[in-house]
Amino acid sequence: MALHLGRLSASPCWRAARSGCGELRLWSRRCAAGRICRPPGTAGTEQSRGLGHSTTAGGGPRLGTGLAAALAGLAGLAAAAFGHVERAEMVPKSSGARSPSPGRPEEEEDELARRCSCFMASPVTDLRELRRRPGDMRTKMELLILETQAQVCQALAQVDGGARFSVDRWERKEGGGGISCVLQDGHVFEKAGVSVSVVYGNLSEEAAKQMRSRGKNLKAKDGKLPFCAMGVSSVIHPKNPHAPTVHFNYRYFEVEEADGNKQWWFGGGCDLTPTYLNREDAIHFHRTLKEACDRHGPDFYPKFKKWCDDYFFIAHRGERRGIGGIFFDDLDSPSKEEVFHFVQSCAQAIVPSYIPLVKKHCDDSFTPQEKLWQQLRRGRYVEFNLLYDRGTKFGLFTPGSRIESILMSLPLTAR
Repeated sequence: MALHLGRLSASPCWRAARSGCGELRLWSRRCAAGRICRPPGTAGTEQSRGLGHSTTAGGGPRLGTGLAAALAGLAGLAAAAFGHVERAEMVPKSSGARSPSPGRPEEEEDELARRCSCFMASPVTDLRELRRRPGDMRTKMELLILETQAQVCQALAQVDGGARFSVDRWERKEGGGGISCVLQDGHVFEKAGVSVSVVYGNLSEEAAKQMRSRGKNLKAKDGKLPFCAMGVSSVIHPKNPHAPTVHFNYRYFEVEEADGNKQWWFGGGCDLTPTYLNREDAIHFHRTLKEACDRHGPDFYPKFKKWCDDYFFIAHRGERRGIGGIFFDDLDSPSKEEVFHFVQSCAQAIVPSYIPLVKKHCDDSFTPQEKLWQQLRRGRYVEFNLLYDRGTKFGLFTPGSRIESILMSLPLTAR
């Protein structure tokens, strides 16, 4: 039986306490041209144990969370032109195919080209640079977020069956750029945006202050702190009020200090915002995230679920934005590889946690009153994003920010 979300008000979000849901079919991994897309980062995936949480992260969200969370907003650091909009199909073969480099097996060259051929657009970083540093975390993370973007977009397009994603590739004059994919006015989705950004340059003084305020001891040289940040961010708004909205974001940040030392950390999360509560949906969503977390540590899910509950709270309404999920930031121990594998597991859980819920409810009948209630709940979503979300605020207050990318998460309609 569906219940109004408003009844939750300030009550705790539902917990995924029940098991026994049947096995779910995943969306097809085939690209438009019939090639097989590899799941995010499947090469060399390991089970990691004992992944720790940095002491700088504390037990809850910090002011600086918005800095990392703003990678759609750091997508907003692109002061470049709006860019060419094209159909979201396969990347031209010429973007990935190259003659083998001296001393490098042709098979390795072809593997990178095959992976890139399944993306919504060619990587932000030039392929020659990616080939030069195959084991570097920046390369691995960029490939992961591009694969995640492509797999989510292809799953959404398959469910919608009507509208196509427009692909907006943009550049940032200070360094880097991104790929924003947006589907609007489809059969199933009113608006679905999935954005990737890979940006670098020097941190602003304000950004450095935010990081230092949450325990980052950053030593600048001549007032400069080189950084690299990348992530994938998405908000998906279905048309049917019985199909829930979902948000996810996974990101990596790296800062080089004056002595050459590099500080790094990961952040991210995924949360569900239904208009009408459905107990089975809530259990499925939370259990899928819990299973991804449990592969890396038994304390991950309860810790990151609480962090999510605390963060997505509309203080002036006394309401939670939705039924939560997981949220984390400043993950930098015990090793870069182990944290990466955890983020990888979270990214792989997006499609199976959400797509079955949309398929289940996209054809449900609804009344004009139920549609109005959806519009009111979306209004709450807008209120949170504009008043409280630190990523949005950071992006909007950054000189030269790209407003379209920062506000991509807003729905087309709300009341």
